[in-house]
Amino acid sequence: MKKNTGKPKSLFLNNENICMATDLYQLTMVAGYFERGINHKSTFELFVRNLSEKRSYLIAAGLEQAIYYLRNLRFTAEYLKYIKCLPAFKNVSRAFFDYLRDFRFCGDVYAVPEGTIVFANEPIIRVTASMIEAQIIETYLLSMINYQTLIASKASRVVHAADGREVIDFGTRRAHGPQAGVLAARACYIGGCVGTSNVLAAKELGITPIGTIAHSWVMAYDDEYKSFQDFHKVFSDNTILLIDTYDTIKGAKLATRIGKNLKGVRLDSGNITLLSKRVRMILDAAGLEHVKITASGDLNEYKISQMLAKGACVDSFGVGTEMVTSKDMPALGGVYKLVEQEKEGRLMPKMKFSKEKETCPSKKQVYRFINKKGLYKKDIIGLVNEEFDANELLLPVMKKGKLVCKVPSVQQIQKTAAGNISQLPEKFKDLSSKTEYPVTISKRLKQVRDKAKKGRDW
Repeated sequence: MKKNTGKPKSLFLNNENICMATDLYQLTMVAGYFERGINHKSTFELFVRNLSEKRSYLIAAGLEQAIYYLRNLRFTAEYLKYIKCLPAFKNVSRAFFDYLRDFRFCGDVYAVPEGTIVFANEPIIRVTASMIEAQIIETYLLSMINYQTLIASKASRVVHAADGREVIDFGTRRAHGPQAGVLAARACYIGGCVGTSNVLAAKELGITPIGTIAHSWVMAYDDEYKSFQDFHKVFSDNTILLIDTYDTIKGAKLATRIGKNLKGVRLDSGNITLLSKRVRMILDAAGLEHVKITASGDLNEYKISQMLAKGACVDSFGVGTEMVTSKDMPALGGVYKLVEQEKEGRLMPKMKFSKEKETCPSKKQVYRFINKKGLYKKDIIGLVNEEFDANELLLPVMKKGKLVCKVPSVQQIQKTAAGNISQLPEKFKDLSSKTEYPVTISKRLKQVRDKAKKGRDW
């Protein structure tokens, strides 16, 4: 075991240590497969079992980072040495570690494009590879897809509630660590946010960094108006003032003295609905009709919807904690299950029979039907290569470990998500109640499942 040297550790993932971002049981299982000669061609599918009462749909996200992982997964000498020294591996042959040293993912991947709406039990990713290759990647894929899909879905709800007003990701400080903050910023953008406070995410993804000032700026001065003046002198073209440090109404009146170059004001506390109306009147009376009002402070889709229903004069929303943690639904039940193996030239459907956790066997495709108005009508989960007059959601991403699709920009993914949302009937976007979208399995898939359940010889 590596002893603590007293030097601080970053614990950030990089190309060298990404191989270790997994559960121990993945490594012990693949070692067991190797030692026992079990390495059949196998297919796994990643899907979400159930949607909570607080969600009617999900926005698939995280595929780009999953692809990066699959293309860059390597086991360096340092980490192979660590694994080899673990007690669980004391009886594992050297040949296994030689295998890991040369490991490359060489499988096939089909996936739903990022930004696509998906529902419970629909495969989001399908992996076909040797058993070891397909197994060892489980934890990382689940972690990446679960989190970004969770946050993109939450952001989509917040954006929908804002009803055309801009939503900005303000959540980095409340995300589950700095790395999560970057991923959350990406997912929020996919969900429809116009920008993020996270500078790294903005730089890497080419999205707009957005920020104002904190209360500490105002509090650093003895005079509130002087703090406004000085900020304006430095950032004259982008002056957005936080006006609720002491007294919001007084702060609004002081802000008007900045003049026509004032870009906006932010409200972060109190009865924002009432305050926004009063601030709007103050700004308009001063001839500052162009000045925008941004609201922040523990907002979510429900609060935003209620504020707007009561006539809040808010032009944009900065949303943090509730969005980047998906506070009302803080986890997504995505799973990764074996559905098929090839043995001696025969395809063997695989399924789990556990009560309340039963799975469907065989490689599957999701077929989406569109009505005459161009809206989503229903989905059928069927076997691959079934013929329906419908759109197939799972598309080829990797073949034999090689990328076979163009990876879209996050801007393109955002457009995909927006297009999907526009095709989803309004009743499935209602925040007040959950309406379940119709998803069924095909007759052929049902036959395969029922045959497997009866325990017939394949």
